[in-house]
Amino acid sequence: MTDPQRSTRPAPARGTQTRTHTLQPMTARTARVHVFGRDHINTDEIIPARYLTTDREEELAPYAMQDYDPQFVQRVGQGDIVIAGADFGCGSSREHAVWALRGAGVSAVLAPNFARIFYRNAINNGFPALECAGIEELFSDGDEATLDLEAGTIRNETTGRELRFTPLPDFALAVKAAGGWLEYMRDQDAAAQAGGAASLPATVGEQPGGTLNTASTEGGHGHAGRPQGDGASFETPAGAAEPGRG
Repeated sequence: MTDPQRSTRPAPARGTQTRTHTLQPMTARTARVHVFGRDHINTDEIIPARYLTTDREEELAPYAMQDYDPQFVQRVGQGDIVIAGADFGCGSSREHAVWALRGAGVSAVLAPNFARIFYRNAINNGFPALECAGIEELFSDGDEATLDLEAGTIRNETTGRELRFTPLPDFALAVKAAGGWLEYMRDQDAAAQAGGAASLPATVGEQPGGTLNTASTEGGHGHAGRPQGDGASFETPAGAAEPGRG
């Protein structure tokens, strides 16, 4: 779990990003890792409902993870990676959870699986949400990681250990390359107008690796994990005691 005392990185500067933007290519990236190892981290912890007054990433960014770790935005740097427990992003369907993380500088989230609505929101926004079994055991907070989207690997540069994650389907990579779902559809419309339907990119079911039938899309809420009776989560087992956040 992240240690609020590890660093004093400044919060993201307002006005440096916008909600809609062309994402930079990320074949392989080395970045610092922030570990949130608890299962069932919900969207209200990622971006509290009291801040849902805007859809601008630069305005949401200062409040990313505030109800889980208020000091997170003081440590996170541009391009950093979040490692989380199972069922990350459960709760409400707010896209703001993706916008807040990306606005704060996060380039990807890896977890054993994700809440279904968060996973699809991530794809629609061209934001990598990557399923990786055993990812919580691979890293300690503050380690350096090299993430390779094309190879489907993440390597701990501190320990030398490496894992393979479930690769993003070609469709999701195409949406990411376009900058998001709206941009992807605009590109398809432009292609249709220029060359007719035959020039359109293949649909999800027509291209290799195009399926979205992953553990996260099929599972929805109630993913297998380590139920911890988190009182702030929508997944709290009845009668369970709330653990500490240490």
